[in-house]
Amino acid sequence: MSGHPALPDGFELHPYQALTPDVVMDALASVGLYGNGRLQALSSYENRVYQLQLEDGSLVVAKFYRPERWTRAQILEEHAFSAELMAAEIPVVGPLTLNGQTLHPFGGFDFSVSPSRGGRAPELDDPDVLEWIGRFLARIHTVGAARPFATRPALDLQTFGLDSRDWLLAHDKVPLDVQSSWARVSLEALELVAACPTLTRPPAQPAASSESIRRLRLHGDCHPGNILWTPLDSPASKGPGPHFVDLDDARSGPAVQDLWMLLSGDRQQRTRQLGALIDGYEQFREFDRRETALIEPLRTLRLIHYSAWLARRWSDPTFPINFPWFGSSDYWQGQVQMLEEQIEAMREEPLVV
Repeated sequence: MSGHPALPDGFELHPYQALTPDVVMDALASVGLYGNGRLQALSSYENRVYQLQLEDGSLVVAKFYRPERWTRAQILEEHAFSAELMAAEIPVVGPLTLNGQTLHPFGGFDFSVSPSRGGRAPELDDPDVLEWIGRFLARIHTVGAARPFATRPALDLQTFGLDSRDWLLAHDKVPLDVQSSWARVSLEALELVAACPTLTRPPAQPAASSESIRRLRLHGDCHPGNILWTPLDSPASKGPGPHFVDLDDARSGPAVQDLWMLLSGDRQQRTRQLGALIDGYEQFREFDRRETALIEPLRTLRLIHYSAWLARRWSDPTFPINFPWFGSSDYWQGQVQMLEEQIEAMREEPLVV
């Protein structure tokens, strides 16, 4: 008789179901870190992340990487990028080197351990905060421009857009009553994205000329949840201001990818926000204003990729629990509407700052 509870039809045992608290504690012990039994699961869907208190009272964060998402070489390249950023005194929270390594195998998983850093979400309606973040993003990009990734992929039309769309349709993830309209509008949206050479040129192909928008190593997923803000009087970190976490989605791409997810509101609000970010950015590095034309195409790619990401992860039991609204006809009708709005947005003039 199986020791596992019955699963709903269509579900299989997922590798993460073997990641029990005991396994987590044993994994840390395997690298010489011994917990006192206090363990807290942190919000993370792609990986499994835990905060643990050690016997000496200090806190660490252990990340167990989703099996088969990245190769070990790709994870180690992310770790090396984090190390470069920290060596440049940029406030990035990267993995600790333990026993000479940053990536450790245990129980069928690869994991890393990082120091725990506290903080709150940044106040993105404050131009001073945006300017501060912009300065650090410029410093991240200065390091990122020093050399290319060797194994990590680029953010482009094929991998984020076309592959995601094709997979969703091939696996019948879009309900029949919405499928034709979503297929039509997603194709129309991606045809507009295809007009951006920066997002369609193969990563290995050199820029056509010195006038091309440059790709560089990026944070890749620089939304407000991945920036921890600590005030002047905070004991939680080594200094006030933004601290960047979770480079798990680090890829190569245009610099604006790390800026646009910090924008919200109507066009006037987004223009002001982007202006504040660039004001800070250009204190350390020039920003190519042509990249503002990539904001809406990048948003379109993320929208399609996000739906495919949810569908591909549906066998992981945490996804149906946390995204119960996904997959319904209402969800996909909402996606059709958002893609129609993106088509209009891509046809508008880009933000001017």
